[in-house]
Amino acid sequence: MFDLSGRAALVTGGNGGIGLGFARGLARAGAAVMVAGRNAEKNAAAVAELKALGAKADSVTVDVTDEASIRAMVATTAERLGRLDILVNNAGTNIRNRPEVYRMEDWHTVLSTNLTSGMIAAQAAHPWLKKGGVGRVINNGSMLSIFGLPFHAAYGASKGGVVQMTKSMAVAWAQDGITVNVILPGWIDTDLTRKARQDMATLHDDVLRRSPVKRWGTPGDFEGVAAFLASDAAAFITGVAIPVDGGFSVHG
Repeated sequence: MFDLSGRAALVTGGNGGIGLGFARGLARAGAAVMVAGRNAEKNAAAVAELKALGAKADSVTVDVTDEASIRAMVATTAERLGRLDILVNNAGTNIRNRPEVYRMEDWHTVLSTNLTSGMIAAQAAHPWLKKGGVGRVINNGSMLSIFGLPFHAAYGASKGGVVQMTKSMAVAWAQDGITVNVILPGWIDTDLTRKARQDMATLHDDVLRRSPVKRWGTPGDFEGVAAFLASDAAAFITGVAIPVDGGFSVHG
């Protein structure tokens, strides 16, 4: 029931970090995977890694702040892979600053990348997801949809929006045989959080102190949950937000 053989997946931001973790999980379960990202060199490296796992893999360059580029990405995926069953909206960015001095151009960049891109991609993918009869949308949210931090107003707003968008899509598309769920990552060791640790000297120790599992997460921690939500085993699960954070969000 966890076998994804014969199914095709598109992972935005799938060339590194959590996105590559999602892609590896889907590939290990048998899915063909299209990696989408801005950096063609990173895309190629990710494809090589997935092919080494025995998966069919390809890549497409995309600018997720541009609607035409997003729609072209979906069309290219369906054309090259012959179908599209699984969409993982993972692409994201963060620009940290306090809300009273936050620049509107940065606000729009974060919202466009993290939230609007997922709406456009899902909308473009909907006919393909419906056609295959086993459509799956997996959105990447954040634990910052649960609580706030002083330098993350735009990021938190975008990820809170992702959660609510997920719920609405789940209700709207259930009749089409499509499930839509969102994953809420905690503190994960990626390029983005390494930059955060440089900016916030106590962050590393603070995370370890509060985390019940006493470690940072890794992209590998997302392989299993991606394969599960994409599989037949999760056919009755839709509209839910699943924290993958080592217990950070429930530990006071």
